[in-house]
This record gives sequence, structure tokens and C-alpha cells, in this order.
Amino acid sequence: MKRILKKLIPKRILKIGNAFKKKLVTTYYKGNKVKCVICKSTYRLFRPYGIVSRKNALCINCGSLERHRLLWSYLHEATEIFSRDKNIDVLHIGPERFFYNAFDSAININYFPCDLFPERYNYCGQAKIEKVDITQIPYKDNTFDLIMCNHVLEHIPNDIAAIEELFRVMKPNGFGIFQVPINTKLKTTFEDFSIQSPEERTKAFGQHDHVRVYGLDYKNRLNSAGFKVVLDDYVKTFSKKIIFKLGFSPTEILYKCIKQV
Repeated sequence: MKRILKKLIPKRILKIGNAFKKKLVTTYYKGNKVKCVICKSTYRLFRPYGIVSRKNALCINCGSLERHRLLWSYLHEATEIFSRDKNIDVLHIGPERFFYNAFDSAININYFPCDLFPERYNYCGQAKIEKVDITQIPYKDNTFDLIMCNHVLEHIPNDIAAIEELFRVMKPNGFGIFQVPINTKLKTTFEDFSIQSPEERTKAFGQHDHVRVYGLDYKNRLNSAGFKVVLDDYVKTFSKKIIFKLGFSPTEILYKCIKQV
């Protein structure tokens, strides 16, 4: 129904309506109890978000979620990625807009954003988003210092091939952050490729375009490709008060994957 309305209503009217709606929402959430570390906006709360609604999740201004804000803080505060003294090569699978903007504008970063469907992106930076199949990455061995691949692998039928490719193109001593949705109640990842329809996949995997639900054995899948996997509980360096204020998930563990020499 929404798609039909978008076709019927002129784009100019849609833009005016969306701007008015955003202004109303911004006014409703006006305050300074929470702050987005990415765009620096403040509100009395972040908006709820998710199929199973999560409180204090979505930034009204930049659209960041809990995992984005935590990873933004981690990259800026706990790594030297943005150090001007060190030039690095970065591969970014499925580039989120705020990370794209940060990497694209950093003078020390050679940035390679990519996606299987680059036409979906309308970013205005200098770095072109290339069409790349993550199971057949078209770059040489040992190319990248950092690889970002977050909430991508749950969409990939042959995730093992994808993980092996990520390992291949990473430089020795390089690292990647490979976040996925994880059900901590599952010891073993659940996947069933006989489940095909969007409705059945939503019921089984939580989203129509997911092909599995990762369990606690996700680390083993990463290890099998050769990565040393560090489960970084960076979020625990913050107090409960700050976790709430910055809109982090208190249970988010960062999967830092290192290619050791």
C-alpha cells in the first residue's frame, strides 16, 4: 500500500510531508537525556525500533541504532583507525551512510565500499560503491588493514565462503569487525535452506531476507577460516548511566577478527 501511495503522490509533496513528520517527531522527543555519538543530536529518548520493538534504539536525525553508535565509539576511541599518522586500506561491505562519510573523508584512509546491489545507495562522497559478491571478492590477497562487515553474513547462503574470502583479502595483522544478530539461547546456528518464502523466513529467522539465526557457535565459524576471534566487551567500559545516555546495547559483544601472521 505504501509503495502504491508513493507512486501516486508527487515527490515534492512526499518530501514536504516527510519533513513535517520528522519535525513533529523531533519536537515530541526534544530533550537532552540521550546523545548520539555519531551526529551529536540530543533527545529525551531515542525512538523505539525493531520487529520486536526495542526502547531507546533509533536516532531520529541520522538513523543510527545501538550497534552503530557502539561501533562508532569503539573505532574512534579504542583504535587508531582515524590516526593521521597511519595510512590504512579499508574494505567496507554493505556501507552504512555514517561510516561511509567518516571513512570517505578521512585523509589517512584508502576506502573501498562495496555491496552486491550498489544501486541501492545514493551517497554523495568521492568513493564509488562497487558491485561485489562477498563470496568472490575481486581484490588480491592481503590487501586490507581493516574490513567492516556488519549485519551482512546472515543474508548470505554460503557464509563460510564469504568468511574465507574476508580472511584472504585481509592483511596479516589486520582486523575486521563482523557483527551479526546472535541468539544467545542457541548453542548451534539454525539454518534451513528449504525455507524460501519471505513469510516463512520472517517466522524462522526474524527477517524476510535472513537465511539463518546465528548461535553461540558463530565464533567457531570465524575461527574455521583462520581468524583469531576476540570477543570484545567494550560496552562494559561504560557505566549503566552512560550506556543509556549514548543508546548502546548493554549486551552487545564486538567480534574482532584478527589475521595473525
